[in-house]
Amino acid sequence: MIETIILNHLVAALDVPVLMEVPKNPPDTFVVLEKTGGGQRNRIHSALFAVQSYAPSLLQAAQLNERVKAAMDTLPALDAVCAARLNSDYNFTDAASKRYRYQAVYDITHY
Repeated sequence: MIETIILNHLVAALDVPVLMEVPKNPPDTFVVLEKTGGGQRNRIHSALFAVQSYAPSLLQAAQLNERVKAAMDTLPALDAVCAARLNSDYNFTDAASKRYRYQAVYDITHY
């Protein structure tokens, strides 16, 4: 399952918690991985992932986002991943919780 592959890759590459959802009592700094779409053609799968970087300040969230992008860019070294392309990244501060975050959106091609 591509979610597990990417989750394990990010956990190994980053020094902050990487989760699939925001916990009830979140730490100050963490990353959330979310699959937002996907498809299949000729047995090649595609998936769209949003990776959200939370931190105590906007600068720290931006810096964590850069580390996340560096880790995501190495996904094609894994056997199951053909390509990982940054679609976009941007300030995505959560207005409801007033938590700073950045979001990087990736197009993933995988087996």
